[in-house]
Amino acid sequence: MESIGVIRTCFKEITNMPIQPRGAADVQGNVIIKEKYMAGLKDLDGFSHIYLIYLFHKAQRTELTVTPFLDTVERGVFATRSPLRPNHIGLSIVEVVKIKGTEITVRGADVLDETPLLDIKPYIKNFDGVSDSTSGWMKADSEEVGHKRSDGRFK
Repeated sequence: MESIGVIRTCFKEITNMPIQPRGAADVQGNVIIKEKYMAGLKDLDGFSHIYLIYLFHKAQRTELTVTPFLDTVERGVFATRSPLRPNHIGLSIVEVVKIKGTEITVRGADVLDETPLLDIKPYIKNFDGVSDSTSGWMKADSEEVGHKRSDGRFK
């Protein structure tokens, strides 16, 4: 597996970053695709949102149980969004602002600067919108999620 590009944001340090795209709702970032993958961007401009699939490149360890930011109880890593997963793969849904050449300007970028991008997929409401979903142990409301910042526990 190789990176198809890089995600550029204003976040230079892991500590004090938003923990999810909701907390970065007004944060713009740039997704810069390698030239050899540019043709893959064809027709992406018709989508309002995309999934960014990326590598948590600063994660230095793997843990099978973690205490999430919005909880005080240790949880299985697969029941969290922690970067300390066995394959250190991250996922964010971001809004597409514009696409120009090999650069996609996005809003909602909750990603560390210079994060390696593994893939992009379009968000499709009729495929991905689940109106009757449940969120397990996670009880925080949108406002709490939006204000929570990382504290370095997942370095």
